[in-house]
Amino acid sequence: MKNFKMIHFFFLIASLFSCDKKEVDPVDPVDPLPEITIFDVTQERDSVAVTTFRFFVNVSKPSDKIIKVSYATESTGIAVAGIDFIAASGVLSIPAGETLAYIDVSVPGKNVYEADEDFYVVLSSPENAVITDNKATGIIKSNKSLQQTDPTGYTTPSSYPGYTLKWNDEFNGTSIDQNNWGYDLGASGWGNNELQNYTSLNANSYIANGSLVIEAIKGPNGNYTSARMITKGKRTFQYGRIDIRAKLPKGQGIWPALWMLGTNIDNVGWPACGEIDIMEYLGHQTSTVHGTAHWGAQGSTSSQSSSSRFDLTSGNFYEKFHVFSIIWEANRIRWYMDDQLFHTVTTTTTNGAANWRFNQEFFFIFNIAVGGNWPGYPDATTQFPQKMFVDYVRVFQ
Repeated sequence: MKNFKMIHFFFLIASLFSCDKKEVDPVDPVDPLPEITIFDVTQERDSVAVTTFRFFVNVSKPSDKIIKVSYATESTGIAVAGIDFIAASGVLSIPAGETLAYIDVSVPGKNVYEADEDFYVVLSSPENAVITDNKATGIIKSNKSLQQTDPTGYTTPSSYPGYTLKWNDEFNGTSIDQNNWGYDLGASGWGNNELQNYTSLNANSYIANGSLVIEAIKGPNGNYTSARMITKGKRTFQYGRIDIRAKLPKGQGIWPALWMLGTNIDNVGWPACGEIDIMEYLGHQTSTVHGTAHWGAQGSTSSQSSSSRFDLTSGNFYEKFHVFSIIWEANRIRWYMDDQLFHTVTTTTTNGAANWRFNQEFFFIFNIAVGGNWPGYPDATTQFPQKMFVDYVRVFQ
């Protein structure tokens, strides 16, 4: 009897412990809400028509619920609502299962040139989602074709006695003629510790109102872009009269040039190929230009040169156009500014015909450098962007 009671006691104790040990279901983690992101838009303003800026809104994953988010345009103080863009606001509804939607903002056309402008589209008050990036920028790019510049200044004829017009580019089209021009690209310092990155982007070189415009730009991170346009492999020349009508930029550290290199540069290198600087200019010396010839032996890393400067008695080179010319013959090159002779180089200058590098074909280079050993570097007084306008280039032979 005692053994039976003892067994029964242990059975009850075991039953009590077994009743307390219940399986507990794990708690499911909360499924995070979808994330909403809105993306920037960059477009050029039309000269007449309204342009639609479409801001795409992305949802990170499909949802089984309708997602809603409020939006409103906001002025940055540069672009003005009602003038530069049409104010817009409302609620964007994104159907269940969808991950992409958009918000449209209208930008009126303008037939006058304006610099780049921007505005914001701001998201708020999301439903069934969270916002990871609530603001997008709409960048209204200037319509380059509307850019105006004072066309006055010195000009030269389209013909000369004893010469035939061999080649010219009047820049009267709507885009740069790829049959004439290519580009040097990159940010190598170009042997002079320059700062700019040369690009082929429309922002740095374009046609506007009958001129080629090369534009040096300072980016938001302090970097600089510009263009270095070349006729290498497309248009090459030996001898003749060359006229280039141009208006120059200005500012400390700004270094535009209209120049030529020998087509054999890839074989013999610089300076053995020869260099003819039709015009060089330092942006802080706004009334002075330079004409220079460079030459040297193959394998040399430095050049010999002969240079002269032309100083205006009044005015400057950035307000009006001037014509920079050379008359290039066998064993002689003469430099002119507005038909005024200011420099001559002959085989006597190079200490004999054996050192003369200029009786061969050359190609053109038009560029704006930023900074470098000769001009120095931009400072607080330097304003960007800076533009060089080229009205025409003509080669007579």
